[in-house]
Amino acid sequence: MKYKIIVDSSSNLKSDYIKDKDVGFAVVPLTVRIEEKDFVDNDEADVDEMLDALSKSKKGGASSCPAPGAYSEAYKDAENIIVVTISSKLSGSFNSAFSGSLEFSDKSIHVVDSKGTGGLMQLIVDKAYELIKSGMDFKNVEIEIDKYTESINLLFILDKFDNLVRAGRVSKIAAFVATSLSIKPICIAVKGEIKILKKTRTMKMALKNVVAEMVELIHDDAKNRVCIITTVQKDPTALKLKSIIEDNMHFKEIKIVDSRILGSYYQLPGGLIISF
Repeated sequence: MKYKIIVDSSSNLKSDYIKDKDVGFAVVPLTVRIEEKDFVDNDEADVDEMLDALSKSKKGGASSCPAPGAYSEAYKDAENIIVVTISSKLSGSFNSAFSGSLEFSDKSIHVVDSKGTGGLMQLIVDKAYELIKSGMDFKNVEIEIDKYTESINLLFILDKFDNLVRAGRVSKIAAFVATSLSIKPICIAVKGEIKILKKTRTMKMALKNVVAEMVELIHDDAKNRVCIITTVQKDPTALKLKSIIEDNMHFKEIKIVDSRILGSYYQLPGGLIISF
């Protein structure tokens, strides 16, 4: 196989996302462990079962990234490979993907730190596929993918910060502000780290304000972009957000995608992630 695109499972993509005899595709799973049970984030994983186990657990859970060998195995059947991982500030997946590539001096492997998660990774995958199918040489695909990654944005509204705090992904002070005062903060991914951008008191205000932030970030460039709203357990609030976005911006397309195991574990019910 000449070309292959690989992502980790925080992308929320399944292994059949790209079906093309000329461009392979694979998803390397992360794992969530709750009590004594491992929930491997593969195509068959049951998000409802994981969240139910989490709600019943007194100890909470933990996540683990793929080992370098899991990536190495995925690299074996292609010559030119683009790998997209969750932000290196949130997981060791990027380092594992890079370490796994070192044994393949005969292959061209470019590991992309998405500096985000979820829909942001899906956008990068779609761009990589577009560039590969255009006939562009691999070196220029690398260059263009890195440029594109710097041009896209991730905003989110979280109802709960429990697992992000437990894993050290946001400060306990930020979580205290969000929970103790019933604030719905709008957060942003800044160079791969989670920052609170604005504090609102209701979900209605959070939805309105997050769209205002989107307008500010990309101005009138929406027509050239795709927006992906990531939700947990098909939260109907995603449809409300989609409607508000459509009233204020004109994206090429707006997609609503449900989080898989890893995404749902950190995002938790009530949370929305917006990538554009």
